[in-house]
Amino acid sequence: MALLPILRYPDPKLHTKAKPVAVVDERIRKLVHDMAETMYEAPGIGLAATQVDVHERVIVIDVSEDRSGLLALINPEIIARDGEQTCEEGCLSVPGIYDTVTRSEHVKVRALNEKGERIEFEADGLLAVCVQHEMDHLEGKVFVEYLSPLKQNRIKTKLAKKARITA
Repeated sequence: MALLPILRYPDPKLHTKAKPVAVVDERIRKLVHDMAETMYEAPGIGLAATQVDVHERVIVIDVSEDRSGLLALINPEIIARDGEQTCEEGCLSVPGIYDTVTRSEHVKVRALNEKGERIEFEADGLLAVCVQHEMDHLEGKVFVEYLSPLKQNRIKTKLAKKARITA
């Protein structure tokens, strides 16, 4: 297993739309394991392949307190959504930035797991938010794009300044 470098906003590669995975094979399983290791190390609760510069439809999520609930979702799709909730979100590609985003409160998801088996599940609360947030990455969208242009510019400026200081 290996830690993968996480792209930082506003890297244009974060806006690449991910392609479907044709076959779940050892390469994809290794990607899932490397992504999980990277997510846990960061630390975070979700990571999309787009964030590690792999533009395929793969996400990993674990919203458990003890890292026992890892979900690998390959070619995920939301097949139903209901309600509305507003939560504070952060992102491993936008470190140190948090803001509120409104998303569906309840989602039904269909995907393949890392064995290539079809799975379906329903999610609400934090898991629903995380699924939607990570699926946005697969579409080339970062959560800050839900914010006003003024806030987006402030975030870009803050991150650029932080990058200059740490360089």
